[in-house]
Amino acid sequence: MTSDVEHPPVRVWDLPTRAFHWLLALAVIGLVVTAKVGGNAMVWHMRLGLCVLALLVFRIVWGLIGGRWSRFASFIYAPGTVLRYLRGQHRPGDHFEVGHSPLGAFSVFALITLLLVQVSTGLVADDEIATTGPLNRYVDSATGLLATSWHKDYGQWILLGLVGLHIVAIVAYKLRGKNLVTPMVTGDKPLPPSVPATQDTLATRGLAAVVLAAAAALALWIARQGA
Repeated sequence: MTSDVEHPPVRVWDLPTRAFHWLLALAVIGLVVTAKVGGNAMVWHMRLGLCVLALLVFRIVWGLIGGRWSRFASFIYAPGTVLRYLRGQHRPGDHFEVGHSPLGAFSVFALITLLLVQVSTGLVADDEIATTGPLNRYVDSATGLLATSWHKDYGQWILLGLVGLHIVAIVAYKLRGKNLVTPMVTGDKPLPPSVPATQDTLATRGLAAVVLAAAAALALWIARQGA
């Protein structure tokens, strides 16, 4: 069997997907730090939360129209396929090694879903001290307090747990000889020539810029609701 190092590089992750990944990672780190610092840092916590909202909206849209391996359709697996993957019963054309594997897909969807919940609860939260989400005035007091409780308690710790599992998985794959970080930096993986590459052209990047601009405009509009 030919080793990975003998395979030519194939573009798997387009630039918009890579930029989303690293910007989201930085924003989440910033959110955790500002939440722990508190006080005036909460202004930046809210701003970063809106940035995460824009990024998530972008990723959801990009998951429908983006590059081949960035589309949700490429890593939504049927239950039977997941079982085959767990049993190591791979079939030709499965391409588990290209984009997100079934376990990787679960991690992606779990993180996106939880981040959406965290952002949503943050938008209507009220800590009864100095920080109120821009959409808090659209919900009753009990709902705002419930959202705040989730956001600061269970939601925060579940999110940190998922991030921790994500890091553990990356390290585990590295120990098994599979580098997941470098492809998310360069966009390329050493793969058989038969594996189709993703689209990553100036046109697709321009489309991504338009989608991101629209997502940012939505986040800005939401921020102004609290003015």
